[in-house]
Amino acid sequence: MLNVYLLRHGETAYNADGNRYCGRTDIELTQKGILQANLVNNQLKGMSFDAVYSSPLKRALYTAEIASGLKTVQTDVRLIEVDFGEWEGKTKEEFIEEKASLWTYWMNDPEHTRAGGTGETGANVVSRVDDFYKEMLDKYPDGNILVVGHNGINRLYLAHKLGMSLKYYRRIVQENSSITMFSLDEHGELNLKLLNSKI
Repeated sequence: MLNVYLLRHGETAYNADGNRYCGRTDIELTQKGILQANLVNNQLKGMSFDAVYSSPLKRALYTAEIASGLKTVQTDVRLIEVDFGEWEGKTKEEFIEEKASLWTYWMNDPEHTRAGGTGETGANVVSRVDDFYKEMLDKYPDGNILVVGHNGINRLYLAHKLGMSLKYYRRIVQENSSITMFSLDEHGELNLKLLNSKI
């Protein structure tokens, strides 16, 4: 059984500024985000991981390096945040005012709707993230890995694996730099064991 310790990166300036959508924008952590990652490092003291993986974006990679205490973090492009298209860099309030119908389409059917009109569909995201975890299960069938990703991809993947319609993905809350832990058995079945743990 593969145990996955999953993090969303620490706080960024976009998170702090009305939660602006920060898909592919390669933004740094704030001082608060660095502190959050250090708190995770304390929480993980004494734990051993077979590997540490991260999105290649700086906010995730830096969180992974701080949280794990390693400089040998492996990056994987499949863990990059959702391509939010025209929503990139805007708050939800801003882009709804510009084109409310697009948000309605996304909320009703994110599986088949392109985020921000020109970005990825939920199905695109789930496919690449699921492919990553299938590879991890093959590599570490009885292992422990630490994975640092992003709010959008983590929630869409978890919703899919928990058997939820993707339109409910926003009901799963992923806090900055808090541990969500799940296992994958040999058949790829997911069991959620911790959500937003800050023990």
